[in-house]
Amino acid sequence: MGLKGKLIVSLEVKCGGHSVHDIFHTNTQHLPNISPSRVKHFEIHEGEKGKIGSVASWKYYEDGKEMFAKTVIEAIDPQKNSITWNAIEGNLLDLYNSFAVITSSEHQWITYALVYEKKTEDTPEPLAILDYCIGVIKDVEGHLLKN
Repeated sequence: MGLKGKLIVSLEVKCGGHSVHDIFHTNTQHLPNISPSRVKHFEIHEGEKGKIGSVASWKYYEDGKEMFAKTVIEAIDPQKNSITWNAIEGNLLDLYNSFAVITSSEHQWITYALVYEKKTEDTPEPLAILDYCIGVIKDVEGHLLKN
């Protein structure tokens, strides 16, 4: 089994993929209010919200434990409505040499891709993070449908 991997999930959202993308791209600071059981805190440290090179920290819950990640926006593709967040500090890098989350949207679909390199063969696949991403998508969809 290889050390590099990619897990992808695509979910149909009733509110439209572009609406979910807008939350992740330009309104990320609202995620702790939209998904409080998953996202505790989001803060931009460098750069501007939704811009390449911006550095942000996240406090989030994985399996009931508080976790931390510092990320940088590596890429934005307006044609694909995609954003690539790359982990530069935090709990993910305890298990993985590299870890990126790519969000994209198309019509009624939102897609998350986790691209990673495990430190060892024994490192588990990041299925808990994938489950976390699904939960956040559902929380954002529920929020958007209410408003």
